[in-house]
Amino acid sequence: MQCSAVTSQFVANYLFSDAGTLPSLREKHDEFMLRELVKRWANHKVMVRWLSRFFHYLDRYFIARRSLPPLNEVGLACFRDLVYQELNGKARDAVISLIDQEREGEQIDRALLKNVLDIFVEIGMGQMDYYENDFESAMLKDTAAYYSRKASNWILDDSCPDYMLKAEECLMREKDRVSHYLHSSSEPKLLEKVQHEELSVYANQLLEKEHSGCHALLRDDKVEDLSRMFRLFSKIPRGLDPVSSIFKQHVTAEGTALVKQAEDAASSKKADKKDVVGLQEQVFVRKVIELHDKYLAYVNDCFQNHTLFHKALKEAFEVFCNKGVAGSSSAELLATFCDNILKKGGSEKLSDEAIEETLEKVVKLLAYISDKDLFAEFYRKKLARRLLFDKSANDDHERSILTKLKQQCGGQFTSKMEGMVTDLTLARENQTSFEEYLSNNPNANPGIDLTVTVLTTGFWPSYKSFDLNLPAEMVKCVEVFREFYQIKTKHRKLTWIYSLGTCNLIGKFEPKTMELIVTTYQASALLLFNSSDRLSYSEIMTQLNLTDDDVVRLLHSLSCAKYKILNKEPNTKIISPTDHFEFNSKFTDKMRRIKIPLPPVDEKKKVIEDVDKDRRYAIDASIVRIMKSRKVLGHQQLVMECVEQLGRMFKPDFRAIKKRIEDLITRDYLERDKENPNLFRYLA
Repeated sequence: MQCSAVTSQFVANYLFSDAGTLPSLREKHDEFMLRELVKRWANHKVMVRWLSRFFHYLDRYFIARRSLPPLNEVGLACFRDLVYQELNGKARDAVISLIDQEREGEQIDRALLKNVLDIFVEIGMGQMDYYENDFESAMLKDTAAYYSRKASNWILDDSCPDYMLKAEECLMREKDRVSHYLHSSSEPKLLEKVQHEELSVYANQLLEKEHSGCHALLRDDKVEDLSRMFRLFSKIPRGLDPVSSIFKQHVTAEGTALVKQAEDAASSKKADKKDVVGLQEQVFVRKVIELHDKYLAYVNDCFQNHTLFHKALKEAFEVFCNKGVAGSSSAELLATFCDNILKKGGSEKLSDEAIEETLEKVVKLLAYISDKDLFAEFYRKKLARRLLFDKSANDDHERSILTKLKQQCGGQFTSKMEGMVTDLTLARENQTSFEEYLSNNPNANPGIDLTVTVLTTGFWPSYKSFDLNLPAEMVKCVEVFREFYQIKTKHRKLTWIYSLGTCNLIGKFEPKTMELIVTTYQASALLLFNSSDRLSYSEIMTQLNLTDDDVVRLLHSLSCAKYKILNKEPNTKIISPTDHFEFNSKFTDKMRRIKIPLPPVDEKKKVIEDVDKDRRYAIDASIVRIMKSRKVLGHQQLVMECVEQLGRMFKPDFRAIKKRIEDLITRDYLERDKENPNLFRYLA
């Protein structure tokens, strides 16, 4: 104890002596005082180190045994209590003044500041309290005030990009200060002060600047500025929320403008040509894909793949991607766009690589469509036509998009479509077997080349199957194939869909003989004129056993369209039940082989009806699944769980769910609680 006291007294005498530390420091100011402080501190540490060496034995054994502070600590504590406590405020103010000078662009002695601030750290002897309390807190307060003044001027004078450049530069310089003379623990606190004053305080004002804010940067494709905006605002609490909100608003506005543009274009062209309307819709989908490419690149590059911006992009596209154009839903537009890519002679002329890339993008867009089941049904209808009429340009592309759809929407979404593609492969094998059967049974050969495609009912869209009265020439073909198929598969029933069939007929006209490519309905009607020169509307209808609508379409295609194979009496463009028809023997055309199209039936209504029907089944199944596991459930919770389950495929209407619940109650799947009518019980 006596040794420590002697040491303390010795050090104190030196510090207070005329040639000592304190008198020398008291007479100096600012940078000169700091230099003297650094010098005196270095000298003091040397003196204390030598004292410790002189009294090494006492320090190691005597002092240690009595649990007294080591002489080194005693010497440093003397400096702290006698010099530091008196001068730390003066030193702090001088350091902060120099920092502000450097912020204003002046050159300062960074090594000096580093040495001074090391004193604040070392004086704590392992603790940061002195550095934090005596220097850092005041430095942070000064920093906040400094940048508050700067930011208040910049926000008035500078554009958003210029302001952000200055803010980023300030942050870089503050980090540089930490690396050169401030303690590393100050970095997060220092940067937080700068970010708060420059960004948090003026965030809304900066982002909403009329001609240079976030809206303007997005409008003008200022990628570099947007990247900087993300870097800066990602550093402040919830700083990205307003940026992502503006991003969402901007994308929504651009997408909605595309919808309006497509609507206006379709409306103005509708009176002229219907195919132009279809072309406008194709252009619309292409533009939506381009819009998605553009802003997805923004999300990936400018906004560093941040989930907040992925969410904003998704929500924006969901707004306008679920709006229809020219009476067509977005689900139908996407399905039609795919059809034009995948079919022979489609309007989208692309390389194989471009097709794959475009299909990938279409599937990404599908994620934003709420009525995915409607897309599936439209796509299935169009896929059926491509497969059945050999319109598919490439089987690999057909399988590729199904793989992409499966990854996006699940196996159940594509199971029927995959079954359709498989059916076509099996149908080719089946046709080969049929041809072998005919070659092995010459007597069974009907004398007509017959190709039959056998479809699995559950996979394909539902088609009307009429009992068409086939001409004798075709009846033989049907019977031969039925015999072959019964030998091959005994327990399957064949239902013929004549509306999908095609025939190649030889027409012997007076000018020349021609080959006519027609539907089975058209062929059946034309073959009637082999045995009759003139037939009435009612006779044709009776002999073919078709409905009025089908007969009108059929006869119109043969007597009123481009190729007038039949002459109609009276010679008008409208088919009526009193009309009579004759074979036009004088018909001719510059081509020897012509295809006579049958006006297509508008399938949109049928598709929507089929989807509504499937939705009823899906809602029923969902309700039963939920109630089976929960046993008892309130109305609101049942509806919400049902919506959540079905949301991946379509957005069920609350009224539709309520209606299905009532139906399930009448069918004894559920019952209402007698005391609480909003509570349902599952009936096992």
